[in-house]
Amino acid sequence: MSHVMSPIVAERIWALPLSGSAVKFLQYLVARSQFGGQLDVRQRDMATEYGVTPQSISKLMNPLCDLNLVLRPPSEERTGNSYRLHPLAAKYESEEDMENAFRDAVTRIKEGNLPNLKLPSYVQAPPAAPAPPKLRVA
Repeated sequence: MSHVMSPIVAERIWALPLSGSAVKFLQYLVARSQFGGQLDVRQRDMATEYGVTPQSISKLMNPLCDLNLVLRPPSEERTGNSYRLHPLAAKYESEEDMENAFRDAVTRIKEGNLPNLKLPSYVQAPPAAPAPPKLRVA
């Protein structure tokens, strides 16, 4: 089955301030999500499928939640698995579905009913940290 990925994240994934393991886990979440971003898999099952401990899933999920790529309601509002991908980071069945979801998401963000993504606006990749000088004894 084909699908459409949000270009907001897919085309800028190299600019995300995430570790390689968190980016890989984000791709896993996109693959496991329903169209529109709902994640119907429990954290314990994610750990089994992904081959890590449930604590590792929490550590991988935290930076994704910090950037609002993955949304979770406050703990008092949670019922079972309540994670979902942000609508601007989800996959969709068609271009039309994605455009409709984006319009709805932008409206909800403006109304304050949906947090915005916290993504850097890099025009190009940030510069690498300077390498230490290559010193040699003569």
